[in-house]
Amino acid sequence: MAYWLMKSEPDELSIQGLATLDQTRWDGVRNYQARNFMRTMAVGDHFFFYHSSCPEPGIAGIGRIVASDYPDPTALDPDSHYFDPKASTEKNPWTSVDVAHVETFDPVLGLALLKQQSGLAELALVQKGSRLSVMPVTTQQWEIVLGLR
Repeated sequence: MAYWLMKSEPDELSIQGLATLDQTRWDGVRNYQARNFMRTMAVGDHFFFYHSSCPEPGIAGIGRIVASDYPDPTALDPDSHYFDPKASTEKNPWTSVDVAHVETFDPVLGLALLKQQSGLAELALVQKGSRLSVMPVTTQQWEIVLGLR
């Protein structure tokens, strides 16, 4: 099993929203490196659900991959915020995965707390200038974060 961190703005999809839905499609990723990470995800992989661009950014819970990568349908929908006019049904460069809720953290593990952990210094999330919405998490980093709950 691999571990990941995936970011979402809570007004688009929050950990509470995922808990209510139980499972949903994770779509709208428009960065090639983040997309490539999604293409390596396997059913059963776990991820930290990170709330970004909000008053309290941080890890809000845990999710699980329930369907591996497939073409992101939002790229083909002209009414979607994530529409890509260069994408077609034959050549859609963007990827989605299906995710399910595992656990909600209360309280959210804030970014400031995460930055204080020496064992997380190599985590892309705490690196200056890192803006990836999907990133790998090592087993050691996963265990450190779990210990903060």
